[in-house]
Amino acid sequence: MRLPILLAFLTSTFMASAASHSEAGGFGGVVAGMQELVNRNVIAGSVTLVVQHGKVVHLAAVGSADIAAGRAMRTDDLFWIASMTKPMTAVCVMMLAEEGRLRIDDPVAKYIPEFSNMRLHGAPPPRPVTIRDLLTHTGGLGDAQVGSRADLAERVVAYARAPMKSAPGTRFDYSNSGFNTLGRIIEIVSGKPYASFLRQHLLSPLGMSDTTFWPSQRRVAKAYRPGTSGLEETSIYARPGDISDTSRPALPAGGLFSTATDVARFYQMILSGGTIGSRKFLGREAVRQMLTIQTGGMKTGTIEGVNWGLGFQIVRSPQGMTAGLSAGSFGHGGSYATQSWADPRRDAIYVLMIQRGGYKDCDCTEPRKVFQDCAVAALR
Repeated sequence: MRLPILLAFLTSTFMASAASHSEAGGFGGVVAGMQELVNRNVIAGSVTLVVQHGKVVHLAAVGSADIAAGRAMRTDDLFWIASMTKPMTAVCVMMLAEEGRLRIDDPVAKYIPEFSNMRLHGAPPPRPVTIRDLLTHTGGLGDAQVGSRADLAERVVAYARAPMKSAPGTRFDYSNSGFNTLGRIIEIVSGKPYASFLRQHLLSPLGMSDTTFWPSQRRVAKAYRPGTSGLEETSIYARPGDISDTSRPALPAGGLFSTATDVARFYQMILSGGTIGSRKFLGREAVRQMLTIQTGGMKTGTIEGVNWGLGFQIVRSPQGMTAGLSAGSFGHGGSYATQSWADPRRDAIYVLMIQRGGYKDCDCTEPRKVFQDCAVAALR
C-alpha cells in the first residue's frame, strides 16, 4: 500500500466525532468521571480515547489545557508521554532483529565495547548484559550522572562505567538507562540517529504525524501538580521553553510528545499482529515475543499481577488497578500519569492523556482507575 493510501486508511479508521461516539456508545460515564476529577482539582483536564475492533468508539476532552490562559482542552492537544516512548523503542529493536541485523540475545558489548568492562561489586558480572535484559529491565545497570545535553553516545559510556546494581537477568529494576542504551544500539546498527530511525520506520509510516521529541509549545497541554490552593503549574519534561529546542537530545526512554489518536495508531498496529492495512511493521512471531511474559515470577513493579514482556507491561492476573483489563492485556504508562493499554480479548485500546505531576506511582492513580473502569463498563 502506498504511503498516501495508507495514511488515508489510518485517518478514516481513527478520526471520529467525539460527541457522536461518546453518546452512541454509552461513554457518558467516562466524560462524567473525568469531569468530576477536574471539578475536584485532581487534574486540570484530560483527553480519553477508546478504540474497539479498529474503530474509535470514544474520543473526548474535558477541562483545561492551560488554566491561566483559559484554554480548554482539545482532543488533538499534545502531551509528554514520557515512558510510553519505551514500547516504540522496543519495536524498533525488534524490526532490526527481524532483518537479521541484531539478535536480542546478543551481548550489549557486541555493539558498545565499553559494556565488556562492567563491574558488579568490583568484579565482572556472572554473564554479559544482553539486549533482552535491557528490553525487560533486568540488565542490572547502575545509575550515572550525565549532563542534560549529553547525546546517547556519551550517555551509554557513563552507564557502562557505573557500578552495576545486580547480576544480569536476576532482578527487575526499571531502567531508563537500559532503554537509552537500546536507542544507541539502534543508531549503531542502522547507521542513523535514533530519532531519524524512529520517524522513518515507525512514526511516519503509521501516520503518527503529531508525535515528536520537539513539539510546538502552542499545542502542548500544560502540566500541573497539587499546590497549597488547588493545582499549580509545573514544568514539562525539560526546563520551561526548552521543549521545542531541537538541540535537546531525543531520549528513547521517555522523550516523546504525542496525541491520543497517534498513540492509538501504534497500539492498533501491535494489536493487529504487527500490520496495518497491507503495511507490515513486524511479523506475528516478533509481536508474540513482545507480548509474552519474559520475567517469570519476578516482582516487576508496584501493581500486583503485572509482569514484563519485551518493552511492554503484561497483565498476568487482572486485579486492583488492572481489574478492568483481561489477562494478556499490554501497555505502558508515563511519568505524568498518561496511560495506554490494549486488551486482545475485547479487541480494545484505551488511551488516557493527562499531565499530572506529584504522583508517587504514575501507574497507580485515581484518574487511571476512573477512566478504565468507566470505559470497560461502556464496552460491555
